[in-house]
Amino acid sequence: MRRFNFKDQIVFENTNYLAINKPPGVSSLHERIGLANSVFEQAKKYNNHLQLCHRLDKETSGVLLLSKHADAYSHASQAFEKRTIKKIYHAISHGNHSFDDFKVDLPLVTTRSGRSAVNKQKGKPSQTSFTTLENFVHFTLISCSPVSGRQHQIRIHLASQNAPIAADKIYGGEMPFLSDFKKKFNLKKGSEEQPMIGRFALHAHALNFQDINGETLDIKADYPKDFNVFLSQLKKFDSINY
Repeated sequence: MRRFNFKDQIVFENTNYLAINKPPGVSSLHERIGLANSVFEQAKKYNNHLQLCHRLDKETSGVLLLSKHADAYSHASQAFEKRTIKKIYHAISHGNHSFDDFKVDLPLVTTRSGRSAVNKQKGKPSQTSFTTLENFVHFTLISCSPVSGRQHQIRIHLASQNAPIAADKIYGGEMPFLSDFKKKFNLKKGSEEQPMIGRFALHAHALNFQDINGETLDIKADYPKDFNVFLSQLKKFDSINY
């Protein structure tokens, strides 16, 4: 598991909450296999009172909220339950798509394999809205706003629109290689081409909600290096005007 310094990832802190920019490859909770280096464990070392208010998939980077005391945890839990917390994710998907607050409403279930799937009879209500941020020839940068918070919801809802997230091989995405579209691509002899990003390209960009005292908190997290590198390659070699 990837090592990380908890303190270096803090993007917000007040008397009630702390938020970090979770690196990709780090689990929110402890994994049974491998070295113990989850956000939860590192948070307890930093401040024993910290509690996770929600989770992010291991490969998803971005804003992760933690509470500093019981009242703050209860307040956040109710906000998540009542869906008064606004969550914004950014994803890089295959294909050229024009979404303008496009809403997907497909019920989801968790399968025996641990994955999620659309099931209109037994699934739980799941809604996500999508807005295109930037188009490339072969990819699209998309803002994703989930109303509900089902497992793998954004990934499945994008895949349902023929816009699977790049490198998300579980839900129809493929590993993105520069050689697929860069003109005159050359690879050094004896070397093997690496994908432009090694995990599915999904980042929890922002979290917006009201604090206990009514103050509006708008917490944002910058893209991590791998996401930034992927985007920069697309801007340079997959631009509409390239």
